[in-house]
Amino acid sequence: MNDMTPPPIAPRDTANPAPLRPANSIRRTSSIDVDWPDGPLNPRRFIGRARDYLTSQEGVGRTLAEAEYDARLDFSRSILAITAPNSPDLLSGLVGGRAGNHLRLQIAETLPELIETADPLYLVLDDMSGVALVSNWALTQWFPGAAEKMRDFLPPEHFAKMMDRTNVCWGLQEGNSGLQGSLGANLHEPADAGELRNPSDPEGWHAFNETEKACFRRARRIDVTRNDDAGEILIDSCFQDSTTSPQGGRVAVHEYLLRAVADARTLEIKSITPEPRILPFWECPGAVANVQKLVGSTLPQIRSNVLDLLRGPAGCTHLNDALRALAEVPRLAEKLETGTP
Repeated sequence: MNDMTPPPIAPRDTANPAPLRPANSIRRTSSIDVDWPDGPLNPRRFIGRARDYLTSQEGVGRTLAEAEYDARLDFSRSILAITAPNSPDLLSGLVGGRAGNHLRLQIAETLPELIETADPLYLVLDDMSGVALVSNWALTQWFPGAAEKMRDFLPPEHFAKMMDRTNVCWGLQEGNSGLQGSLGANLHEPADAGELRNPSDPEGWHAFNETEKACFRRARRIDVTRNDDAGEILIDSCFQDSTTSPQGGRVAVHEYLLRAVADARTLEIKSITPEPRILPFWECPGAVANVQKLVGSTLPQIRSNVLDLLRGPAGCTHLNDALRALAEVPRLAEKLETGTP
């Protein structure tokens, strides 16, 4: 590439708003909204919400299950407090844990029933680890330099680990553009996040924790339908990381569409198609090709197979999170068939 060649551009085109809910489908939506109620250098508040919504053949919708938690995390990602409104003591064993892979192990050990039943609460708990890492991106939009100021509030080893992102994923391999400059300084212009909620389908998403102040959001949508003639489960999902903007509206840093087909009897994945829509660096979409390694896996295996096959620079951290969530599709397909929680 010579000096006259413009640098490649990362994907910057949102797929929002969400499509209309299909007839005879179940839709799981989830969100984690993160804000800084006491200022950018104080603990973050995490509000996680998830909902399973059934739509009949006639297009009539009803809620099958809902979940919510409210948590506080410090700069080191340690959980200072967490509660679920409907079960105040359910999550108390997570206090003191630190968001990361160890937290996922802690959840598995202390709350195995959430995983076994594919409870919507598990999805937003599992997502806490990824959100704890990426949500500080919101600070780069609202408080330039705030991320670097964390140095004064964190043990040196924690700050160094947070800032050293080399080879954590495909897009941040050594030598890639994402490692040039300070945190957030090498991103392209923020992309318009669009509106998740389709104005023609206001019930297509659960309620969000809305604010015009600095607020990061991770949002997911997983639509599950069936093709009974072919004996297939059809999956159409979306994943987006966004933040409010000081200029108004929302801007996004990560967004993927993800479509898959699985055998309804064996749960074997027959095809899987990721579509990058918004990503921070031009190298990021290269991670998509490795996803084909998962074809032939079963949906219940996908969480472990993603970790085994798409770890570090072999995968995209955010695409991996979108893929791992498909492990809950068999339970959603059961709910679709029976119409019960």
